[in-house]
Amino acid sequence: MTNVSAPLSTQRSDLLDRLAQPHVYDLAVIGGGATGLGVALDAAARGFSVVLVDSHDFAKGTSSRATKLVHGGVRYLAQGNISLVREALHERTTLLSNAPHLAQPLAFVMPSYRFWETPFYGIGLTMYDALAGKAGLGSTQFLGRERTLQCLPTARQDGLKGGVKYWDGQFDDARLALALARTAAARGALLVNYCPAKKLVHEGGRVTGFECEDAESGRSFTVRARCVVNATGVWVDGLRQMDGEAIGKPVKPMVAPSQGVHIVVDREFLPSDHALMVPKTADGRVLFAVPWLGKVILGTTDSPRQDVVREPLPFKEEVAFILNESARYLSRAPKQEDIRSIWVGLRPLVKPQDEDGGNTKSISREHTVLASRSGLVTVTGGKWTTYRAMAEDVLQKCFDTGVLPPKAAGITNQLPLVGSPVGAVQHSISDAPGIHLYGAEAAAVAALPGSAKELGGGLTEAMVRFAAQFEYARTVEDVLARRSRLLFLDARKAIDMAPAVAGILQEELGIDPQLPAFLALAQQYLRPEM
Repeated sequence: MTNVSAPLSTQRSDLLDRLAQPHVYDLAVIGGGATGLGVALDAAARGFSVVLVDSHDFAKGTSSRATKLVHGGVRYLAQGNISLVREALHERTTLLSNAPHLAQPLAFVMPSYRFWETPFYGIGLTMYDALAGKAGLGSTQFLGRERTLQCLPTARQDGLKGGVKYWDGQFDDARLALALARTAAARGALLVNYCPAKKLVHEGGRVTGFECEDAESGRSFTVRARCVVNATGVWVDGLRQMDGEAIGKPVKPMVAPSQGVHIVVDREFLPSDHALMVPKTADGRVLFAVPWLGKVILGTTDSPRQDVVREPLPFKEEVAFILNESARYLSRAPKQEDIRSIWVGLRPLVKPQDEDGGNTKSISREHTVLASRSGLVTVTGGKWTTYRAMAEDVLQKCFDTGVLPPKAAGITNQLPLVGSPVGAVQHSISDAPGIHLYGAEAAAVAALPGSAKELGGGLTEAMVRFAAQFEYARTVEDVLARRSRLLFLDARKAIDMAPAVAGILQEELGIDPQLPAFLALAQQYLRPEM
């Protein structure tokens, strides 16, 4: 089974006309990140009528800024959180199966520089395999020094004893989010980006919908639904506060934001199809060096912060930490001048209500779903790998509170996402980007004008047209940050290509594609002054 039908148009005037029609939806979702999109797809797949709005572009926030790993969570195993690891390992396999062009297995190697590290970490990873069971991607292997260097040719050789190889997965997070959105739309859901919810609507003490506004035209809409889901990630407390004020019940903040920084360098720093993993760095976090789309991602940090800005900047000490830790494990240490792009994501960690969220490394990565007295269902926390299980929990909460009639779960367990190809995938997510990332839709992209005209970085003119016509893209940033991942891979190249992308979008959409705003944003990814 695959999704090879003609792509659905995402012409904005049609979407807004649908949004304007008087209708009571079964489910209305606020927030178009991994969680909200997963909820929309699950509900639509079960036959519910669904609408979803996002204040910006889909996956603009946390969901496009992950470490690009589909994983069970080796770190959580060390914390003793067996249930979270077991669930994530099951969901890892499901995700890899439903979108093999965007999510694939990846081998990791832990290099050992002390005699006890190989047996110690090897035993833990053997437990990881055991928890995965039939969902395992490959067996853990104990490596000698020579084999470790074959897998990680640029690992620091001085003092190297050996290593441990294990398997997890990697993915293109923003394009997977887009695949969720488009698959939900194919199941009848209405999804509109750049349409922020401005106000919740209450009747008789119950939330019955929300008012939203098209960010481009200022046109207002009132959306009514039997169940409203707050899936706004690190921003959930804003809607919860709005809801609490309307029903006279103040709320305590539930999110403790944590900042994660990622640095991208050229593949020469780790010319391998294996990722390097350090289980415990100086600050207690895991460090990864992951081959991804022709580059290498180094990260990540875990720093608490109080504000929840759209484009957070890295702290100077975070960049220094990643570069310094990388230098301990790579024979050639990346310098600041080697950075091709740097991005920051905020994690919506759910803090215990009696804590202030100051130590985010100790906070559980599990998700939370709760319903307010008005019936507003809020979901936050969790991680990309478990988005599908989170969506099922949200639907179950809607059933438990009586706002929706129960329908059987599990329909998304084997539901190929848009573009999922038939047969074996020929390219790795580690490879440089290209037409292969479109999976079964590659022919549809190639049929558009400009398929042979590459703008750079694997992006063709036809891909930009496809983004505008079928992938909800409205701005240069949408194309170069999330339809293509060039901003995340090489900010300088993205800046150079931006005018050409803007010209094509202007031709396709007839609107201002926000070129100056993108050029200003890209400077932050290029290499901010430290």
